Amino acid sequence: MAYVFESIPADRGRIDLNDQREVNWWRKQFDCSEDQLRHAVAKVGNSAAKVEQLLDGSENTITL
Repeated sequence: MAYVFESIPADRGRIDLNDQREVNWWRKQFDCSEDQLRHAVAKVGNSAAKVEQLLDGSENTITL
């Protein structure tokens, strides 16, 4: 029986859109499509926290 192991990003604070395994992992984490993920990264950068805020609809959250 073959086992499939998901690849966890080495830096979970940054999203690497050049690595398809990471793209798939982040899609599952954020429950979004690849297009949504790519659009979010294009808008706010590759910070996982900022992308998560944008995808959750809380990009206007103020942090101190």
